[in-house]
Formats: sequence, structure tokens, C-alpha cells
Amino acid sequence: MDELSLIQKLAVMLLPLVLAVTVHEAAHGWVADKLGDPTARELGRITFNPLPHIDPIGTVLLPMLMLAFTGFMFGWAKPVPVDFRRLRHPRRDMAVVALAGPMANLLMAIVWSLLLVLAHSLVHSAQWFALPLLGMAVAGVFLNLILMALNLLPIPPLDGGRIMAGILPMNLARIYARIEPFGFFIVIFLLISGILGLILGPVVFGLVYLLPGSDLVLGILPSLMP
Repeated sequence: MDELSLIQKLAVMLLPLVLAVTVHEAAHGWVADKLGDPTARELGRITFNPLPHIDPIGTVLLPMLMLAFTGFMFGWAKPVPVDFRRLRHPRRDMAVVALAGPMANLLMAIVWSLLLVLAHSLVHSAQWFALPLLGMAVAGVFLNLILMALNLLPIPPLDGGRIMAGILPMNLARIYARIEPFGFFIVIFLLISGILGLILGPVVFGLVYLLPGSDLVLGILPSLMP
């Protein structure tokens, strides 16, 4: 694919990003409901409709600013409310609920990779349809793998932090939970220092190589990047 304009990148990345954060949050709510906490269902948050999940900053403002200034788009949705006290086995189920979001992203990355292979097979017969789908599929693979890897970092309140708190012994979990007020600042520091890229890069690209159409992802991805 040729280098894309800012508007073209927006058109290509918007749907994969919205789906990535929407399904991620819906998965948390769906699993919590199955494990005894209906809070998300009662609030209408177990849905693939993106509107209930939209966060004005994380889903709208930040992605637009990132695309304008970095050439790439990333963001997040409103966290799905989970009352862990209503879960049947609160500590174990907390970890399972937290894991559901990243696993949903992994599943979506697999689906997008299959769509990528399909789109590539249609390039010569239906270029008008295949070329946009190629770009969206590559963005879908990459965004979902980034979201999965980022959320699995063992830093509260990220999902990895919730998982860690659920499997640590209770006394250690209480100490570990004290990190949560500083979690956002830790992630920002890792991002600014470049450490985050060093951590996530091998995970994301290692998974890309395991998916169908990995050569297509690596070939097309530079046209979506700054």
C-alpha cells in the first residue's frame, strides 16, 4: 500500500480501534455477569454498541491527537464497572474477569488476521473492497495486540495488575494494591522513557509472526505508521 494521508489513516484505524476497546470492555462485563456480578449488564455495558463505552478523552480526544501528531492512533474506553464483592469467588474471579479483556483482544487480532488473508486474496478481483480492508485488518491486528500486551502489564489498575492481585497471597495482594494510585504515572514514565516500547515490542511482533498473514502485516504496517 502507498503512504496514506492523515484522513485515510483516520478512516482505516477508527473502526478497528473502536471495536478493540468496545469488545475489550464488553468482555469484562460479560464474564463478570457469568461469575455472579450483573452490574455491567444492569448498566447496559455488555454490548458491542460503542456509545455506552465511549470515553471523551480516551476514545475521542487522545486518538485524534495521537493521529495528528504521531501518525498513529490509540486509546481506551470507559472501564466496565465490576463489583467484585458480588462475584462468587471474589479473588479468583477478579483475575478471570481481568483476563477476559486481553483475551478478547487476542481473539479479535486472530479474526482480523483471517480477514487480512481474505482481503489479500481479493486484491486483483475486487480492489475497491480489498485495499481498505487490508489497511483496517492490519490496524486491527496491531491495535488489538498492543491493547492486549499493554493491559497484561502487572501494574494496577491495568488488567495485569488485577490478575496479579487475584493470584498473590492476601497479605501481598494488599501491599501490591497500594501501587494503584501511581499506576497511571508509572505507565506514562515507561512510555516517555521508551521502556514501554522495549517491553511491548517483542511481545506484539512475536505474536504477529504466529498469526496468519504475518508477512502482510509487516509489509503494510509501515504505511500506517508516522
